[in-house]
Amino acid sequence: MSTTAYKTVREITGPLVMVEEVEGVTYEELVEIETPDGKTRLGKVLEAREGVAVVQLFETTQGVGTEGTKARFLGKTFELGVTEDLLGRVFSGSGKPIDGGPEPIAEAKKDINGAPINPFSRSFPSDFIQTGVSTIDVMNTLVRGQKLPIFSGAGLPHNKLAAQIARQAKVRDDSGEGKFAVIFAAMGVTFEEAQYFRNEFEKTGALERAVLFLNTAADPVVERIATPRLALTAAEYLAYEKDYHVTVILTDLTNYCEALREVSAARKEVPGRRGFPGYMYTDLSTIYERAGQIKGKNGSITQIPILTMPEDDKTHPIPDLTGYITEGQFVLSRELHAKGIYPPVDVLPSLSRLQQTLSGEMTRDDRKNVMAQLFAAYSRGKDVRELAVILGESALSETDLKFMKFAEGFEDKFVRQSESEDRSIEESLTIGWELLSMLPREELKRVKDEEIEKYMPTPKA
Repeated sequence: MSTTAYKTVREITGPLVMVEEVEGVTYEELVEIETPDGKTRLGKVLEAREGVAVVQLFETTQGVGTEGTKARFLGKTFELGVTEDLLGRVFSGSGKPIDGGPEPIAEAKKDINGAPINPFSRSFPSDFIQTGVSTIDVMNTLVRGQKLPIFSGAGLPHNKLAAQIARQAKVRDDSGEGKFAVIFAAMGVTFEEAQYFRNEFEKTGALERAVLFLNTAADPVVERIATPRLALTAAEYLAYEKDYHVTVILTDLTNYCEALREVSAARKEVPGRRGFPGYMYTDLSTIYERAGQIKGKNGSITQIPILTMPEDDKTHPIPDLTGYITEGQFVLSRELHAKGIYPPVDVLPSLSRLQQTLSGEMTRDDRKNVMAQLFAAYSRGKDVRELAVILGESALSETDLKFMKFAEGFEDKFVRQSESEDRSIEESLTIGWELLSMLPREELKRVKDEEIEKYMPTPKA
């Protein structure tokens, strides 16, 4: 690989610098750009073809000119120094400590682009992660090793929910909780949001088992593209070499995709849908597919990416492509948020495709049936509520009125919980049974009679 300094910078467009007459340059190789005043900026090779290298800077190109600027190719890729001492630390989106502490002494250096997991080496996810949030634990259970995004919208409390999951998430299995860690990566967030996350982790003590990577809106766009890869590199080290069960929370993937679009436009590439690059599906898969469990390894990586759907549009390319790669989604409801309900998780369009793999021992033997019955009853209750708007409550049958009352109770008691409330799966199921006791017994067709006898409270006279 080349380590020669070139003075052949010919063009600068946005975050991109074009260097000509180069030799031996490789894709993803790190580059130092030195300006005439002696200052250096780091970048990487985005494109390498015969005699030309397109360099993407991790910092602004302001002050970089074509005259007197040198490009030095370092012969290595972007690496993160990994160690267990990353836990409890806060880093910038480029991996530099921003908590006032020293640079961690690395046990090893890992390429942040990782390596694809051989599908044959993957073990099928089948263990339960308890988040303490009823609408997730009962209705759309999170499975260890799964990738399950949160589809949100502008103004909805997805950041609050993300911080709550990060604080409360724990593994429940026969071997106990084991070693559990959270990697939290924020991309393109405001300074206030970044500070909120730091404060939440610090004041609750959750920072001790967490690593934070914070890229704000004021930071370089290109750094935003590296941030999730830094987080996942740290997660892979902790999971596969130190046997941690790692939950990776990435927010906001919409900002990440906007950064991809900006760099693509600077490269003058032919745009795809809505101006996003045609390779965005492939790029997102290089992030999402780094979740999972590997045969013979005790650790695991579970991903919860968060994205804000532009104009609440599920057909937008970002949620659309994400849905093809991941194993379901949580959907936040603007209607529930308007009612003052937190967390406003809409259970009807939400889905966890792997929840059926969980055995009763992992959660509780009645969870699957309770989930199905709550889902069916809430769906019918919402339909009745819409009918009442048109026909009036006087036109409804007594059973319909009970389903409508159930839907209100479901939202008020089951969905609604405080930001600090950490419910066990047993507590959530108990609330579910209390709500089901509001309905006529003959309408409970998805739960077994023995479950009703065992778990349902006696209706009050």
